[in-house]
Amino acid sequence: MKITFLGTGTSQGIPIIGSDHPVCLSNNSKDKRLRVSILVEWGECTYVVDCGPDFRYQMLRENVKRIDGILFTHEHSDHVVGFDDIRPFYFKQGDVSIYAHKRVIKSLKQRFDYVFKKENRYPGAPKVKANRIKKNKSFDLKGLEVIPVNGKHAKLQVFGFRFKDFAYLTDMKTVSDKEIKKIKNVKVLVVNALRIQSHQSHFNLEEALAFIDKVSPETAYLTHISHLLGFHDEVEQLLPKHVFLAYDGLKITV
Repeated sequence: MKITFLGTGTSQGIPIIGSDHPVCLSNNSKDKRLRVSILVEWGECTYVVDCGPDFRYQMLRENVKRIDGILFTHEHSDHVVGFDDIRPFYFKQGDVSIYAHKRVIKSLKQRFDYVFKKENRYPGAPKVKANRIKKNKSFDLKGLEVIPVNGKHAKLQVFGFRFKDFAYLTDMKTVSDKEIKKIKNVKVLVVNALRIQSHQSHFNLEEALAFIDKVSPETAYLTHISHLLGFHDEVEQLLPKHVFLAYDGLKITV
């Protein structure tokens, strides 16, 4: 299984528009972060987790020719507003499958109503096959079992996902011990680490490292990173040997 980090930044990305913060002015490509998303590939299968405002560019950058579907963690704009850019995939391959909590599907229907219309459809609108994810029920993606991991983003329910020995969690603030058992001892864990300071709806660095200790993966990567975490190269020197900062375009094999 190959994982590509399409974006590793927070909702504003790095650099932030108009910011003079030193990290935003960095010339290091690893300090330039698009909105958070990953590409997951195995065999002939290609899936994306979340499609934010940078989705079009991310697909072009990685030369993605087709996708089998999109998994959504939750409905916040930095995770869904690239949804209209599934159109080229729809024109080439037909309906695009999406997988999400019923609340997220409802939100997408409200924000992108033209995609879901059954009558008087705009000729250029894409079509999707919407699949509801239930909190404690795994689901099948072309023969591969995906286990949803339920967490809280402040008070909002969000999903993480386990694909075999790889688990991806973003925008988490709390995860119960029951849910942690679903990902205990995975080979590779990806989890959000927004900044050094505490935040009301995201793990900060200290919380992310404590969460990694609970899960005990062989290797962990941090994502959904803001400029307030610091410079990529400086922060990575402070991390445990098995923990790394993810960066845009990073590819790993699990």
